[in-house]
Amino acid sequence: MKKFDYVIVGGGLAGASAIQGIRERDTQGSILLVGEETHLPYDRPPLSKKLWFGKARVEDIFIHDQRFYDEHGVSMVLGARVEKLDAQEKSITAANGESYGFGKLLLATGTQPRRIAIPGGELEGICYYRTLDDYLRMKNEAKSRQSVLIVGGGFIGSELAAALNSSLEVAMIFPSATLCRRVFPEKLGLAVQQHFQERGIRVIPSDFPTAISKSGDKFRTETASGKSLESDLVIIGIGVDPSIGLAKEAGLEVGNGIVVNEYLESSHPDIHAAGDNAFFPYLALGHDMRIEHWDNALSQGKLAGHNMAGAHEVFSYQPYFFSDLFEFGYEATGEVDARLETFADWQKENHTGVIYYLRDERVRGVMMCNVWDRLDVARELIRKNERVTPENLRGVIC
Repeated sequence: MKKFDYVIVGGGLAGASAIQGIRERDTQGSILLVGEETHLPYDRPPLSKKLWFGKARVEDIFIHDQRFYDEHGVSMVLGARVEKLDAQEKSITAANGESYGFGKLLLATGTQPRRIAIPGGELEGICYYRTLDDYLRMKNEAKSRQSVLIVGGGFIGSELAAALNSSLEVAMIFPSATLCRRVFPEKLGLAVQQHFQERGIRVIPSDFPTAISKSGDKFRTETASGKSLESDLVIIGIGVDPSIGLAKEAGLEVGNGIVVNEYLESSHPDIHAAGDNAFFPYLALGHDMRIEHWDNALSQGKLAGHNMAGAHEVFSYQPYFFSDLFEFGYEATGEVDARLETFADWQKENHTGVIYYLRDERVRGVMMCNVWDRLDVARELIRKNERVTPENLRGVIC
């Protein structure tokens, strides 16, 4: 069994960022990165955004080229699923039977798409959209197809509907009453939904599939309300679950992700977790969270790398996330949850302005809609944790 000073399980942004973090403190220690995909680590946001609009090429989305890993002395095992973690022996075992020992381990395993438990939910051709291979396949199939049904009205579903609208007839179905119900207040969700419909997208809210069948090249989706929807393609984006299987089976503490402390250390002192799978103390909010966004993976991965290499740095960063839905774009930070009390300070209603998310009269999250370069102001407002009224907030950010 070959041993490494540092082993990273997960070939995404958090894993790639950890390499940089390690090398900033340790230029000599041996590093192994094990990734389940065959590709070098890449950024995921373009898969549902820029790639479809021609604003990026596939070769642009890779975080580093092979030369970076070579120059930093990183051994790589790609296309390999890690099936076992032995926390006591400090080793991992891949599906091909190869085992590797570690001094420090980072679990950057991310998430896995949630499956739909209905008859036909695993039919060949249905796409649970998540990876670069999914994009390449859907991009190729879209060239010869006419219609697509998107199941899901959250981030991935809404972004894909906007992206595919230029080349396909798009229908989308989701169980909530409005798009992106988890983050958009009702009025904004309805306004964005109406904009989708004006663009020709068929929006079917408050409904969900009960069965999917296939005849020839056509899919037929039956719904709870009695609709029967025919399409050439079916893409399912109903959320993700953290990949915690390795950690759980190894006896690490898990919950809504792998439980880590403020140093991103798991319940085993030599095992860290970072990115989409980490359930961490969000210090500015005062409670634990798990965040599935690019900026969080970037910042946590780097800090985990520092700490694996001997630093003792607290993760106090406030990550943000972003999206673009036609002409409606936003950046958000903090606890952006539509179940909280919200106050919207609009310059142009449901288009340009700021939405504040409040708990106990304190700002816990901020979404800036078509308002840019104000993230630092929003972060400071959250950190202050002062009691406010809606009128106090008017004009604070824009």
